[in-house]
Amino acid sequence: MTKDSLTSDYRQMRAAEQPLDTAPRLVLASRSPRREQLLRQLGFNPQCKPADIPETAAPGESPQALVERLAIQKAQSCRAFYQADNHSGGRNDQDHCVIIGADTVIDFHGQIIGKPVERNDCLQTLQNLSDQTHKVHTGVCVLPAACTEALTVVVSSDVTFGPISATQAIAYWETGEPAGKAGGYAIQGIGAMFVAQVQGSFSNVMGLPLYETARLLSRAGLPVLGD
Repeated sequence: MTKDSLTSDYRQMRAAEQPLDTAPRLVLASRSPRREQLLRQLGFNPQCKPADIPETAAPGESPQALVERLAIQKAQSCRAFYQADNHSGGRNDQDHCVIIGADTVIDFHGQIIGKPVERNDCLQTLQNLSDQTHKVHTGVCVLPAACTEALTVVVSSDVTFGPISATQAIAYWETGEPAGKAGGYAIQGIGAMFVAQVQGSFSNVMGLPLYETARLLSRAGLPVLGD
């Protein structure tokens, strides 16, 4: 039996544990396929409702404070959507939704590095990260069903790159993988070839620290493995 079939069987088992009208539904306030994949790895089947909010750091805001604030704002924006839908006569979904928001940035010696906007931006970022260690910070916010209390956590990992040649950086950009990725690389993809060492949570570098996220979801009424 394959890992995918085992995960599928587990999701079906979880769905059968509670009646459909009482089981909280997990909503991911993100369009990130990596975060959706990681939540599925935990056995969930999240609905994705991207939150479009400004992602600019405030003056003097630390990388850790930024990702926590953006994670909260994404989750709250998603909650507001369901509240507005309810007020317009839609189904009262907010009482059955656990909403999760997350944001990830690269911290290179205190400089916040987001997603590359174009080719030269990505090449410069990869050149800066080459043969250096940087930090990856992810903020996670979980809003329990019908509750305004925000459960949050910020997780940091250290990632060390080996040397990256200009030719490799250009070839990597041309694969299309760096686009839309914090720091201009995907550790779960071709970008893994640049990574010499990771200290801390690997899934955090992908965009969602599973250990900490599972515990927040459990506190919000969505336990993993029935815990």
